[in-house]
Amino acid sequence: MFRTSAAVLAGYLVMALLVFAVFSIAYTLMGPDGAFRPGSFDVSTLWLVVSVVGGLLAAIVGGVVCSVISRNSKGPVALAAVVLVLGLVMAVPVLTSTEDSQPAAREGDVGNIEAMNQAEQPPWLVLANPFIGALGVMIGSRLKRSAPRSSS
Repeated sequence: MFRTSAAVLAGYLVMALLVFAVFSIAYTLMGPDGAFRPGSFDVSTLWLVVSVVGGLLAAIVGGVVCSVISRNSKGPVALAAVVLVLGLVMAVPVLTSTEDSQPAAREGDVGNIEAMNQAEQPPWLVLANPFIGALGVMIGSRLKRSAPRSSS
């Protein structure tokens, strides 16, 4: 039980760190004009692609880490469930927001933290991310299981 819990925690932390790193690097390389549509905080198509691919890759690595630590299939299944449930719970406020105020206009350079706080992702992505993450975890766990074992 402890090993499975530690594996889920480690897998989730690896995913979170990788997502933060990927998005930080991507934003630094793209800049605000590449990450957002002109004059707004609506994310660009390029950012959507980076978000989906980066999130999937982070989840795959998290699944591998979880699988290695847990040494069984229970860990990755639990991690996939955690990713799915937490992702859907975090999506609810975004999807049910009734803010009628006009979104802030983007002017000039925007720092990484402000960009994270102001970014407007489409609802379909907010809803898809938990499923993409859970799928990535399961792919990662299968990659670990199918990897040839080295003879020592």
